[in-house]
Amino acid sequence: MMKFKLKLISALLALAIGEAHAENVVVIGHAGLSKLNANTVQRIFTGKVIEVDGMHVTAVNHKAGAVRDRFLQRYLNQKDDKYTAYWTVRRFIGKGIPPKELSSAAEVISFVQTTPGAIGYIDENELKPDLNVVSR
Repeated sequence: MMKFKLKLISALLALAIGEAHAENVVVIGHAGLSKLNANTVQRIFTGKVIEVDGMHVTAVNHKAGAVRDRFLQRYLNQKDDKYTAYWTVRRFIGKGIPPKELSSAAEVISFVQTTPGAIGYIDENELKPDLNVVSR
């Protein structure tokens, strides 16, 4: 009976921890950017769209980790190694350079707020009322 309770508690804890890591990622943009659909976000982060509504866009990535993994899964439906390989090939054939990588949500927020046309993503828990959410 004690083993069963221990297993049940472990399973519930694993479920709770899994749910805690399943927070959403929100895409934020400079104040001048309007709402974007998921396809446009994907095209921006793969270098296929460099202008939205007449404004040059500059994408920034989080460094490799959980937030980036959730973003890549949600918007590009791929894992980090595939995304990195994609940009390695694009760079090699002269089709662009990958988005700059920033270390924290604070850096992404600062860059997006101070750079016209900037777009990045953060964990929903980092969202502040003054941020321009362009996609959820």
